[in-house]
Amino acid sequence: MKRQLASSLAVVFSTLAVWSCNQSDPAPKGDYVSGVFVSNLGNFLQNNGGVSYFARENNTATADVFAAANGTALKGGVQDYTASEQQGIILVDNSVAGQDKVQFVERYTFKDEGTIGAPDIENPREVVIVGRKAYVSCWGTNPDYKYSTGYIAVIDLTTKKVTKKIDIAKGPENLVYNAGKLFVGTTTYTDGNILTVINTNTDAVTQSIPMEGVVTPIGVDANGKVWVNAGIKALRVNPESLVTEATLAIGTDATKVPESFTMSNDMKTIYFVLTAYDANFNPFGKTYKFNITDSQIDLNKPFISRYFTGLTIDPTQGLLYAAVTPSSTQAGYAVRYRGDGNVVDSIKVGISPNGFFFQ
Repeated sequence: MKRQLASSLAVVFSTLAVWSCNQSDPAPKGDYVSGVFVSNLGNFLQNNGGVSYFARENNTATADVFAAANGTALKGGVQDYTASEQQGIILVDNSVAGQDKVQFVERYTFKDEGTIGAPDIENPREVVIVGRKAYVSCWGTNPDYKYSTGYIAVIDLTTKKVTKKIDIAKGPENLVYNAGKLFVGTTTYTDGNILTVINTNTDAVTQSIPMEGVVTPIGVDANGKVWVNAGIKALRVNPESLVTEATLAIGTDATKVPESFTMSNDMKTIYFVLTAYDANFNPFGKTYKFNITDSQIDLNKPFISRYFTGLTIDPTQGLLYAAVTPSSTQAGYAVRYRGDGNVVDSIKVGISPNGFFFQ
């Protein structure tokens, strides 16, 4: 009887397996299945940041999709947003100590799926997902503004818990992942001239590489090389040996800060904004690009003669998305450009936009 039952069950499970393999995956359901998400810092003291959303074919946006989905605001500035599988992750920075958090949402509905707050998350900056783990760069409590309490929070996405904090001094900020290695840079507010390399299998620091200038990992090019900004230089680094193979100067004026780096879809062109500040500390600048095979960066020919607070390339359409912040008290814009630098349109989003996520 047991043998007959086992045989019958085997047939049933086999049939189910065949049926399952012949079915296509159901389409995701929700109001935010395919489109563009914009991270908005908001006004820091007012904690009124949010995530805006619009479909690619539209030129109007929902200013705050979290509030629309949940009936309440995020209560902080949005530093970053990314998603994996069904799960979205929002980094929320509140001006009040102890109120920062990682906010989880359902990817396609933006419904609240829980948070991680202090003391595990303090001053979050950027997030990268590797498998079922998320790595969040954090400045830590930073009470004296010396950026000496920084760390990378490692989050298990299944349990939504921080499993480890990897100490990183000098304000860890930008993150780039490549083949089992997480490259960590530091904020421009410090003298953190160290490129830190973390093994994502062991979640331990394996190398701390001194560089000339504050470090910002940029991305991985078409040849598998890692690009890093250090001060007013762009460096091509071998990801295996960690040796710098090429150095390109970004001008000679150290008061101008290269930032908002992004790569083209073919990973052969790098875009960035070169920022300066006037007497009242208001930023201004222009946008440039260079090829990964170039021997020098020409600052005499800006790609777009305009300053932006964020740049990203849409992997679907190849358009350059640029964030415009008129002030910290009014709505900003997402401006779309073609590959030749000509503008397509602009979409009003939230206050102080700084980044984009596409799905």
